[in-house]
Amino acid sequence: MEVARTRVELAAALARLRAGGRTLGLVPTMGFLHEGHLSLVDRAAALADQVVVSVFVNPLQFGPSEDLAAYPRDEARDFSLLEERGVSLVFAPSSDEMYPGGDPVATVSPGALERRLCGAFRPGHFRGVLTVVAKLFGLVRPDVSVFGRKDFQQAVLIRRMVEDLELGVRVETGPIVREPDGLAMSSRNVFLEPEERSQALGLHAGLRAAERLWAAGETRCHRLVDEVRRAVAERPLLALQYAEAVDPLTLESRDEALPRTVLAVAAFCGTTRLIDNAELGRP
Repeated sequence: MEVARTRVELAAALARLRAGGRTLGLVPTMGFLHEGHLSLVDRAAALADQVVVSVFVNPLQFGPSEDLAAYPRDEARDFSLLEERGVSLVFAPSSDEMYPGGDPVATVSPGALERRLCGAFRPGHFRGVLTVVAKLFGLVRPDVSVFGRKDFQQAVLIRRMVEDLELGVRVETGPIVREPDGLAMSSRNVFLEPEERSQALGLHAGLRAAERLWAAGETRCHRLVDEVRRAVAERPLLALQYAEAVDPLTLESRDEALPRTVLAVAAFCGTTRLIDNAELGRP
């Protein structure tokens, strides 16, 4: 496994990987990897000849009061896990290498979709996400790129960016990977105290309850969302930020729960912000 830290090193490594017309799969990450990230690596390996993983904590997607400085990092462990998974190349740039002129003047606007779900509470977050992903697509020129379904809104916005700007990258998503008790894997789970970790299961419990209600014939979205809210309210350490039922393409709220309607939830558990979702009818 090669590690590139500069654009020059990246370009040279990519030229070697592309030899003979081999295809490239890219998995963008912010590091502190867990099995959810590694499942995306496996998916990319099934879709392309060579896998490139970026490890970069992107400052553009953190707000002034968010946890950029505290975001967990363990580069040596990340590199070891990626090498074990057969990754060909890791791109691990510094902020100065990624943004040599400081914050970029030209950025990618998510448009109206930014104001939905997480974007309503994290202004500027998705502009930062789309901007860094667009830069990574430009630097790596992958054939396919894989993102996690846990960050559902992010995946929708990236796919729309690729389509609207004709970027020519195939965007795939991998399923949510959960701990044995159902908690969605997240790098931020490391911040949870033991009691918080237990109560954080309220998000998944609410989504599962809503899924069972829908499977029993309930199609009113407000009733399904109420199930999620009820489960969160039963855990005093959880502070709900939002719970909604939305269209999987437009992210607009739905009144009737059809197959593929997405139930999305975000809550603070102590000081740690957690998100989760479920797509109705998906196995």
